[in-house]
Formats: sequence, structure tokens, C-alpha cells
Amino acid sequence: MKFKTLLFDVDDTLLDFQLTEKKALQALFQEENVTLTDEIEATYKKINSQLWREFEQGKIDKTTVTDTRFSLLFEQLDKKVDGKKMGEQYRHYLGQGHDLLGNSKEIIERLKPDYDLYIVTNGVAKTQYQRLNDSNMTPFFNDIFVSEEVGFQKPMKEYFDYVFERIPNFEREKTLIIGDSLASDIQGGNSANIKTVWLNPGKQHPIAEVKPTYEISYLDEIFNVLEQ
Repeated sequence: MKFKTLLFDVDDTLLDFQLTEKKALQALFQEENVTLTDEIEATYKKINSQLWREFEQGKIDKTTVTDTRFSLLFEQLDKKVDGKKMGEQYRHYLGQGHDLLGNSKEIIERLKPDYDLYIVTNGVAKTQYQRLNDSNMTPFFNDIFVSEEVGFQKPMKEYFDYVFERIPNFEREKTLIIGDSLASDIQGGNSANIKTVWLNPGKQHPIAEVKPTYEISYLDEIFNVLEQ
């Protein structure tokens, strides 16, 4: 068997984060008596993505992401809000979202007998554990590595060093990371010198400097990769 250890990202790899995010934003804005328009949602996503990118680059900490994204958004709407409090309430709603992405659970069930499965995620620990538990995914994984608990985040080499040290009988050449993010999953895997699988259902254009080992459009194509 070529591969033994499979590292899975969570959001938009196993769980449908786009749907979870939309539901959480709708609940939050309803609570604030503000209409969530497509334009406001797009602005939020732009601000949020930029903050997470800066976090992945080590420029800001996670608390800055979670506590300022809504105050920054509402500044653009000429409103003043308690960004920290609103962020906490948003994470509460986010934690309730555990919609599976396609048939991801069946795929994990099929992989479990033959591979050692691990979660590698940059999300908020409490939220991610709750969502994985509620989706009944947790029992299939040997361990769950959340950046908040690790002290480093994907794509940092230190994050992967931490993970590898805690995988029994770890073999780098038999390890594969599967995720939707070029910036954190694929870049991180490349830096850690392991093979990578880019889940790219939207047919995004790759970045020249970040090359995945494999590219798939749907998660069940992972079996084609593993059988090569």
C-alpha cells in the first residue's frame, strides 16, 4: 500500500462550510435586526478571507480574526457594533452547522479500515469539535489537530512538525494531506514535504508557486489517487 496516513481538512473538504456559514450569518443578522443582503454577505466574506489569510501568514492571531471581522464589516455599513460579542454569537451559530459535504461520511467510513485518518484544521477548537461530533465524524479519526490547540497553524512547518510527532510510527512518504485550500493545505503539505491532494470542485485556477501532487473535483476521487 502506497499511503498509510491521511490528513483531512474539515471545512469545504468534509463539512459544507459554505452552507454552515450562510445559516449562521442569517441567524446572526436576524438577531441584529439587519437584513443580510448578497452585497453585505460578499463584503463579509472578503473581510473574513483576508483576516484568515493574514492569520495563516502569521501576521495576526486568531482572536483578531474572530473579534474584529464584524466590527470591520459594520464600519463599512456606518454602524458601530461590539465585534467581540457578535463574533461569539456567530461562533455559537456556526457550531450548530454540521452539514456534510456530499457523501464525505461514507467515504471516510470506507477509508477507515485501511488507513490511519487524522483531522488537520485551522478553525476554532470548540466550534470544530462540536461540528465533528454532531456530524458523527469524530469516531473515524485517530486524532484531531486544531491550530488553536497546537499553537501554530497551517501552512506553518511548526504545525506539521507538531502533528507528525504525535502520529505513531509516522512515515512521511506514506502520508497524504487532503484539503480545499491552496494557501493552507497544499502550501502546508508542500512545506512539510508530504504529498498533497487539492479538492477543487469549483475548477479554480492554481497558483503558480503552489503545486498540488494531485487534484480532484469530488472527494470520492480520492480512491483513484490511493489506487495509483
